[in-house]
Amino acid sequence: MSQAGPSSPRPYTPRPDQISTDSADYLRGALQRQPAVRPEVVERARAMVADPNYPSPEIIKRVAEQIVASPDLSEVDS
Repeated sequence: MSQAGPSSPRPYTPRPDQISTDSADYLRGALQRQPAVRPEVVERARAMVADPNYPSPEIIKRVAEQIVASPDLSEVDS
């Protein structure tokens, strides 16, 4: 029967740093497959700009509340 108690730390065995660019390559490929301009997004933006009620007062209020509630980063200790 083994005795319960603190386990001994595993010995440190340094390993060489490794980096994989597989994810970056996948993301780069996905980005290259996207069109430079997406007409449906441009049209949606035009509609928003033309709407005098956008953004709504509720959205403006929520954004303002978040700004007021956020910390002043100029006062944060480094």
